[in-house]
Amino acid sequence: MFREMRRKKQQLPNEISERILETGLVGVLGVTGDEDYPYTVPLNYVYENGKIYFHCAKTGHKLDGIQRNNKVSFCVIERDEIAAEKFTSFFRSVIAFGKAKIVEDGVVKKHALMLLVRKYSPGLEVEGEKVIQKGWNNLNVVEIEMDHVTGKEAIELVNNKEF
Repeated sequence: MFREMRRKKQQLPNEISERILETGLVGVLGVTGDEDYPYTVPLNYVYENGKIYFHCAKTGHKLDGIQRNNKVSFCVIERDEIAAEKFTSFFRSVIAFGKAKIVEDGVVKKHALMLLVRKYSPGLEVEGEKVIQKGWNNLNVVEIEMDHVTGKEAIELVNNKEF
């Protein structure tokens, strides 16, 4: 169903891919956009137990895309250093494929929002909870249940762990 990585030597072990998903700060969501054009958007997210969560407004391009086709991709770049003299870059990234849905369960929604608060505003949980309560009716939480994940790094990183 999902393609095998062509350059298998560069494939990251699952535990490293998962760590990148856990620690990454920005991911890029890909959905089927208007007129079937791909639509990608960077966003903050949190990863827990094989699921990615992010919050968004009640309406918008990404939600329209998810409602049209719930199959999405999500990319996180951990490293990307340009090596001009080598005409390459030293990269490490993960791409996840899965199905997205709006979280309807209030307990799960609040849990995901608090995970986001802890990740992006540590130590401000009380204040974050107040912000969540204030905006509760004006936001959605989207959950991506992952079907397939692959991580990849530059061959230079594979061959020489000094980079």
